[in-house]
Amino acid sequence: MSGGELGTVYHDGETIVRQGEPGTCMYVVQEGQVEVSVTKGDGEVRLALLGAGDVFGEMALFSKDARSATVRALRDARVLRVDKQTFLRRVHEDPSLAFRLLQKMAERIRALDQRLVRGAD
Repeated sequence: MSGGELGTVYHDGETIVRQGEPGTCMYVVQEGQVEVSVTKGDGEVRLALLGAGDVFGEMALFSKDARSATVRALRDARVLRVDKQTFLRRVHEDPSLAFRLLQKMAERIRALDQRLVRGAD
């Protein structure tokens, strides 16, 4: 990890957000990789691996629902926390930021739809 950067370094296996907890911010993976998983029965199911440039927790900016998944660092990962006020200020400065986030959310919904269809077969 390079020094002097914003964000927090999380070490291998360290929890960044926990399923069921309240969410008030989103996160941007700056370096490394994180694992997104949900509790199912007595175990966990991996939903995604995210790397540099990916975001997670963005739904917390739009609703007050509990976190829908747990996110943990794989090896060392530098992750930037972005609260709602900061996000809105950045969107005001660069409206394309909101469009890119909506594109990412649409991609995730489409992928979920495809997984649901495959599971229904």
